[in-house]
Amino acid sequence: MQLKHILLTALLVSSVATAAVGQDRPVVVLLATGGTIAMKIDPEKNAPVPAISGEDLMATVPAVATYATVEVKNLSNVPSAYMDPVRWAALTNEVTATLARSEVAGVVVSHGTDTLEETAYWLDLTVDSDKPVVLIGAQRNASESDFDGPRNLTNAVRIAVDSQSRGKGVVLAMNGQINAARSVTKTHTSNVETFKSGEFGVLGEVYGDRIVYSRAPVRRQHVELRADRMPRVDIIATYGGADGYLLKAAVDHGAKGIVVQGLGMGNVNPSVYAAVKDAIGRGVPVVITSRVPNGRVLPNYGFEGGGQTLVAAGAVMGDDLSAQKARILLMLLLSNGRNSQQALQMAFDR
Repeated sequence: MQLKHILLTALLVSSVATAAVGQDRPVVVLLATGGTIAMKIDPEKNAPVPAISGEDLMATVPAVATYATVEVKNLSNVPSAYMDPVRWAALTNEVTATLARSEVAGVVVSHGTDTLEETAYWLDLTVDSDKPVVLIGAQRNASESDFDGPRNLTNAVRIAVDSQSRGKGVVLAMNGQINAARSVTKTHTSNVETFKSGEFGVLGEVYGDRIVYSRAPVRRQHVELRADRMPRVDIIATYGGADGYLLKAAVDHGAKGIVVQGLGMGNVNPSVYAAVKDAIGRGVPVVITSRVPNGRVLPNYGFEGGGQTLVAAGAVMGDDLSAQKARILLMLLLSNGRNSQQALQMAFDR
């Protein structure tokens, strides 16, 4: 009888201690939005489709409980090709509200990889907090034996509770690597090491024993989110023989801003140059980027359609941003009433 009493007392003490440890763990919130990380093979279609929830994903990583108490909120379960400014705005509001809770150490967002870099940059611009926001995805779906989602999720939670992660803005964490939202891009359609930051390289890496950061992003800015619907901004690609028709059509269709994916250091041919001048003359700001993955666009060349002539016509140089990220920044700036060449150029130079 005495032994039974001792065992019950020990069990009670152990339970209290376990509960206390659980209460001491930092809180991380997983916001699930969908993507391959939330897909399985549909037997009838024999193709991946949305199938699992954030809770299902968490069930694959029970060891995460040693790092944090993870709360799950399912915002959507859609392919990331479906992401748009309305969903981005809703996500910003959700992340902001979550980080405002004092007990929350950080947020993890699970997401498809197709537009993951765009969502990351959007959040980096619109979320004003020093707490970590970590985006993850997967290149392999949950039906595959080497599903990469669980490892990415575990690493993301570890990043979110690491004190080194504060103040580094939104990061993308996959394949053991940590990339800054502004510079990261998807570089391979299927390889798990698809996200890279060009010449800048990763911010850090996740190891079994600890997280190692080698640098911090310095080119960051905050743009206030004033509405859940953004001005229409279209991307127009330049190529050999482009005639400017699509640019004119975008303006005719109601575009409030245009991002031109130019050539080289930010150059176009005379036909596209004429269309750019026409758009600017009609009050539509035009930002010039490059299809070259590394380096800045500059007002360097003086031929008709060269960067120097584009700036003289009123265009804005998009620095080293990809066309898709330049579009996000331009939308947000226009929604804040910043539409002059000078105001826009100042923001793109930051």
